Amino acid sequence: MTSAAPPAPRPPATLAVAWRQLLRDWRAGELRLLMLAVALAVAALCAVAFLSDRLDQGLRRDAAQLLGGDAVVASDQPTPQPLVDLAAELKLTTVGTAAFPSMARADEAQGGESRLVAVKAVGSGYPLRGRITLRSSLPGQGQAPAAGEVWVDPAVVDGLGLKLGDTLLLGDSRLRISGLIETEPDRGAGFINFAPRVMLAEADLAATHLVQPASRITYRLAVAPAPGAAPDAVKRFVTGAEKLIEAQKLRGLRLESLESGRPEMRQTLDRAARFLRLVAMLSALLAAVAVALAARDFAARHLDACAMLRVLGQPQRRIAWAYGLEFLLAGLAASVVGVLLGLGLHQVFVSLLAGLIDVALPAPSVWPALLGLALGLSLLMGFGLPPVLQLAAVPPLRVIRRDLGAPKASSLLVLGAGVAGLAAILVVLAGDLTLGAIAAAGFAGAVLLFALLAFAAVKLLRRVVPANVSGAGVPRWLLLATRQVAARPGFAVMQVSSLAVGLLALALLVLLRTDLIDSWRAATPAAAPDRFVINIQPDQGADFRQALADAGVQQYDWYPMIRGRLTTLNGEAVQARRFADDRAQRLAEREFNLSHTAELPAHNQIVGGRWGSAAAGELGLSVEEGLAKTLNLKLGDRMAFDIAGQPVQGRVTSLRKVDWSSMRVNFFVLFEQAELPDLPATQIAAYRTPAAGKLDRELARRFPNLTVIDVSAQLNQVQGVLDQVIQAVQFLFGFTLATGLVVLLAAVGSTREARTREFGLMRALGAPSSLLAQVQRAELLGVGALAGFLAGAVALLLAALLARFVFEFDWQLKPWVPLASAAFGALLAWSAGWWSLQGVLQRPVVQTLREAQAE
Repeated sequence: MTSAAPPAPRPPATLAVAWRQLLRDWRAGELRLLMLAVALAVAALCAVAFLSDRLDQGLRRDAAQLLGGDAVVASDQPTPQPLVDLAAELKLTTVGTAAFPSMARADEAQGGESRLVAVKAVGSGYPLRGRITLRSSLPGQGQAPAAGEVWVDPAVVDGLGLKLGDTLLLGDSRLRISGLIETEPDRGAGFINFAPRVMLAEADLAATHLVQPASRITYRLAVAPAPGAAPDAVKRFVTGAEKLIEAQKLRGLRLESLESGRPEMRQTLDRAARFLRLVAMLSALLAAVAVALAARDFAARHLDACAMLRVLGQPQRRIAWAYGLEFLLAGLAASVVGVLLGLGLHQVFVSLLAGLIDVALPAPSVWPALLGLALGLSLLMGFGLPPVLQLAAVPPLRVIRRDLGAPKASSLLVLGAGVAGLAAILVVLAGDLTLGAIAAAGFAGAVLLFALLAFAAVKLLRRVVPANVSGAGVPRWLLLATRQVAARPGFAVMQVSSLAVGLLALALLVLLRTDLIDSWRAATPAAAPDRFVINIQPDQGADFRQALADAGVQQYDWYPMIRGRLTTLNGEAVQARRFADDRAQRLAEREFNLSHTAELPAHNQIVGGRWGSAAAGELGLSVEEGLAKTLNLKLGDRMAFDIAGQPVQGRVTSLRKVDWSSMRVNFFVLFEQAELPDLPATQIAAYRTPAAGKLDRELARRFPNLTVIDVSAQLNQVQGVLDQVIQAVQFLFGFTLATGLVVLLAAVGSTREARTREFGLMRALGAPSSLLAQVQRAELLGVGALAGFLAGAVALLLAALLARFVFEFDWQLKPWVPLASAAFGALLAWSAGWWSLQGVLQRPVVQTLREAQAE
């Protein structure tokens, strides 16, 4: 009796095969470049996404505290009774405040000093949200100043030589200083809030006699739900208030939100956020290029193994699944590492921005991690897998030609899905359609342009290279290098294009980083004015300027300031109801600060029309571009103002761009005229106070009517914030350089197999290693120089577009950039090639040929 034959061994599961392949390829170094590129891109994206997520959560959490309530009605008149009644009807708790500038004084017995302060009268129950913290106080202090007492910023007691318990003179009142304010939840960031705070009880305001019919006061009514209020009471209040304002034509009112209460540094911070997003986007795009190149090299190295599997009867589906699972596992591993690295990097950002982010941020949510995982899988599966999937369909005889063949439908489908996934992630990350469109379209267009130009350059090279190997007058190494490049147009185009893409990203980041930081520095330089002086009368001008000269102040802003109300536009009376925009309605009802000058201020830029182009006998007006947009003004429009009862009319001849964060004197409307002698005007000055610090006291003694506004603390804060933002930008910029270098290594290493075989054959035919080293060096330098020149030229164009339409700063053409980029590209390509190919020429000829045959 014969025993049954043992069952045939079952092949291992596909997942097990994929796992073994992953471990083998990792140990062999086949996947390291792929996974490094993915991890760096995911880390850059997650670092930005985690920081943005935590900031957004913190802002939403603290919105009510920043406003002082769940909603706020701000107005330049006492809050209309219908709005107060609406809040009562909806069972909302209300607290009113009144804020205005004034002069606070010390008693004569304590020196009699005075200074500008921001007065704030608060009602019972203030604040509704958040809390005031005091640095120090007298015993028995509550949540707000008691009647007869004031709380002040430390700068008030320091500037007036007072201390806790002393008397502060405010208008006609004498109030005891009972607390020094540390933080105030709803302070805001208006210009008057640059002055130190003096806070008093609402009941004491009338006795100061500071509120007069012409006083400019900001009234705020904060609301929050009381016990028993409906869950949507605040939302219903906002909706009802908007309807009341519209129905009763209530003007000079606005409903405040977190967006309207953002700090004056929002332009700088928004630019920094856009730059960080751009860096993360470029990291992702660079990683896509690196992954595609490294995957192609990976597929070429596995041609023989796949051909052998096909000979042994392995079906295409099983091979494809094995490689697909291997890349999926590699993508997950690299993405997880990238997410963890990004989590750590965002903590570095938080520490770099510690002075700006004063509060404890909420824990990050899970969506940045999911976004990072999606990016990593899109990169490795979408861009890395397509050339590898073609291995499953390679016929055994194809290996002789070392060719993957034409792209298969499955590979193209996976590539399309990867491109779509990456595009969706970039749109989410950009958060700005213009930024996303310029970056993505510019990058795709650059890749196509680089490929076309590289192909044209190779064709030209084939025409000029001598057909004879011993070309007269041409060194052998140069002749061999040029013939080698011309003989492989596909390799050359791929290498030049990929190198140019990496260099493009690096050049673009360098240009934008440099100009962005320079624009920030120029806006608030270290010597920016820290004193603003207003109410300088005409007969005081000469003496005041002499006082500045005596104190050593040589450079300062000096402009006349005229108060005027806009009365007509193109002959039609200006009425608030003709404008739909709330800001336009407020501007139509308020007085403007006007000025005149024969020369364009150096810190302003003409963006429309021409300065000084008014016809003889008419007044030319230069209007700030934001005001022109708000009031629907255009060049040639006529504006008329009522200035102290005098009608004054002019024609808009130019539009100006004004940086309101520049700490310089700026105006919405300028008369392009040296003198306007018939109009009443005072002077405004802005200067940098000398280090000695005696000028303020001298001016107060000689010109007691002047208002001197000290913005040194705010200037230091602005510059400190800039320094912190710049550090964060530079940190991520340096991190992204690593991704660019990975692309360069992948681009150079992608031709390693072909170079190995070619150099092995040439050495077998008698070519010395020194000659081959010269050939390799010449080829790398030439390819790098061409790629660098193309990258520098395109970077100039993209940087100009981004500077103009995204970051909104002036762009200066730098014609030397393509040449510098060409030199840098040549050096970098040679260095990367030396590092990647250093072992090729040192191997014995027999070993090189055997390895080339075995691969």
